[in-house]
Amino acid sequence: MGFPEQRPRRLRTTPAMRRLVSETEVRPRQLVLPMFVREGATAPVPIGSMPGVVQHTRDTLRKAVAEAAAAGVGGVMLFGVPEHHDATGSGAVDPDGILNAALRDVRAEVGDDLVVMSDLCLDEFTDHGHCGVLDADGTVDNDATLEVYARMGVEQARAGAHLVGPSGMMDGQVGVIRDALDEAGFTDTGILAYSVKYASAFYGPFREAVNSQLRGDRRTYQQDGGNAREALRELALDLDEGADLVMVKPAGAYLDVLARVAEVADVPVAAYQISGEYAMVEAAVEKGWLERERTVLETLTSIRRAGADVILTYWATEAAAWLD
Repeated sequence: MGFPEQRPRRLRTTPAMRRLVSETEVRPRQLVLPMFVREGATAPVPIGSMPGVVQHTRDTLRKAVAEAAAAGVGGVMLFGVPEHHDATGSGAVDPDGILNAALRDVRAEVGDDLVVMSDLCLDEFTDHGHCGVLDADGTVDNDATLEVYARMGVEQARAGAHLVGPSGMMDGQVGVIRDALDEAGFTDTGILAYSVKYASAFYGPFREAVNSQLRGDRRTYQQDGGNAREALRELALDLDEGADLVMVKPAGAYLDVLARVAEVADVPVAAYQISGEYAMVEAAVEKGWLERERTVLETLTSIRRAGADVILTYWATEAAAWLD
């Protein structure tokens, strides 16, 4: 037999052949749609840096969640955009605050047809934009913040969240929230822990999406982008505290970290394809530099290939239609 004797191309000859031997699959059930709901809005408000994504009214949120459920999307993650902010983020623990009200709306609309998740963090609600309460020196007070997170978790569970998503990177947040949920009788409410969250430049468009009031940066509590071993330490702590799922955020720039987390985690692993990742693709598509559907699906496949069981992506509903 002449050279070459090995011909891997035989398994790439037709679409049916490629489908037969494909190693990685993305399904609609693995996708979660992050959504923003704006207090007082009478019409959806476009987010300029995220073409196609809006701040929903409570009514349009219900419709969009119903569409996601019909498309087979696995879940939604809700973020509230309040009209008023204060130093302690009091709107986050208000039973009638925008996020808790939206949770009740969504559960009334779709029930258990998909998993309803809620962002558990103060950054959308504070007038300084940080993820926690500040001390007299202007530093985020970890332990004072945990007290607020515990109350937030209970209110979100009471409003109907299947999973609460503590994203503030406070030490001990998972354990405190788990204790509070159990004490309040919400033993079935799960925790999607943002276990590995980096201080990333790719969050830029998200700040517009939630009308962030941030002054300064979050490097004292979010992780350094150069650290991978630290991610495994954070993972171990959250698992020990009772996390039901764990998350790596952002996804695209940290696929190596995602793969390491997936190798050792004994719970489902999620990854968040964040606003900057979305914005880059949409901007290149608008310029005519990239083919949209192929590019989106390739990015989702890469995240799955790295080990994610669940992907949070702003393309979830649209991609679900392509995948079917």
